[in-house]
Amino acid sequence: MQNYLEFEKPLAEIEGKAEELRALANTSEKMDIDKEVTALDEKAAKLLVDLYEDLTPWQKCQVARHPDRPHCKDYIDELFTEYTPLAGDRNFADDHAVMGGLARFDDTPVVVIGHEKGNDTKSRIERNFGMARPEGYRKAIRLMDIADRFGLPVITLVDTPGAYPGKGAEERGQSEAIARSTEKCLQLRVPLISVIIGEGGSGGAVAFATANRLAMLEHSIYSVISPEGCASILWKDAEKMKEAAEALRLTAQDLMTLGVIDRIISEPVGGAQRHKDEAIANVGRAVSGMLADLVGRDPAQLVRDRRTKFLSMGSKGLAA
Repeated sequence: MQNYLEFEKPLAEIEGKAEELRALANTSEKMDIDKEVTALDEKAAKLLVDLYEDLTPWQKCQVARHPDRPHCKDYIDELFTEYTPLAGDRNFADDHAVMGGLARFDDTPVVVIGHEKGNDTKSRIERNFGMARPEGYRKAIRLMDIADRFGLPVITLVDTPGAYPGKGAEERGQSEAIARSTEKCLQLRVPLISVIIGEGGSGGAVAFATANRLAMLEHSIYSVISPEGCASILWKDAEKMKEAAEALRLTAQDLMTLGVIDRIISEPVGGAQRHKDEAIANVGRAVSGMLADLVGRDPAQLVRDRRTKFLSMGSKGLAA
């Protein structure tokens, strides 16, 4: 069953009517509703294009959070072969919000790491809705160490509202773990490619996305804080999230203009949630191109380029 977003309600009505007519036709052989259904399908297709042609930042937030979007596990299952998960941080526990391990991408041995939100109530609770605890970031550091030791490129898939802010996470050094993970990204002597496939929230995303190449899906978001959190701080009113989304410049298009990301990956009409296979294939082609550009480069140059890229962000604005 299709889950519709708030701004998709007109589309839901049209597609709902088309489904009702199909159901009626199945119960009566005498009913000929082909013309009516075809007209409704064409109207729905046009409306879908119109709705997604010029989404507002807040609407993009809704799309990026859509529960039916493909998640990290979906990408790993479709794009990687011989995936061998590695668990635990060798210190406290295994964090199920972060998954990763050894795999092959286009027959190239790699390490893949990502946030996993889950796809139903049980798995979402198990995965903590993609919000990693300190042990999740320390697991990622351990996997990046393995990649560095054996010369394996690292591919990260980012999809998190942010790091988990719970009491236990803070007691175990959440901010330190995020900082260490970001530091490890900067130190890697192998290619590091990151794709934001949904939400890229705060330091919890930066800890995986301090990469040589950073790409975003067309309707994904990447920001230092959620629109709701920003609205609560600035206006003391979480209901002003639409204004906050505008101000945060969190869309892929804004961030491409600002020079924060390197590439925008197109999504099918209606978002990745409507045609998962196509969206996953688009990400696969983008990662393949970025990886081909980086493999074989001098390790020291990879480190220098990555550090220069992030240290120079915002320098144009300062110069002006």
